Amino acid sequence: MNKKEVSARINIENLTKRIISFRDARDWKQFHNPKDVALSLVLEAGEVMEHFQWKNKEEMEKYVKENKGAIGEELADVLYWVLLMSHDLNIDVLDALEKKIKINEDKYPVEKATGKHTKYNKL
Repeated sequence: MNKKEVSARINIENLTKRIISFRDARDWKQFHNPKDVALSLVLEAGEVMEHFQWKNKEEMEKYVKENKGAIGEELADVLYWVLLMSHDLNIDVLDALEKKIKINEDKYPVEKATGKHTKYNKL
């Protein structure tokens, strides 16, 4: 693991500890079963999507410039639930991400996928 990867891992671990501490101080773990945490993750992702609903390209560009803070809060909520769920299910999310990136690199080789939005099985 290089220095950058170690730093990322430490930051993720520290964020996760803060999230767990926040939850545990409020005795909310009793409500955090995998189904409800997954639902919360999806609901927060939906709130990210709401920022872009019904906007054309120009409207989105203007909106993003004016609402980065609000969009960032919703992205933070998504990350919160991802980190909490990965903790509760004992999944190393950074390791899972690294593996998934490698899978995607194989599915979407540069020479076939560059500049295309085609699904891997149609390349």
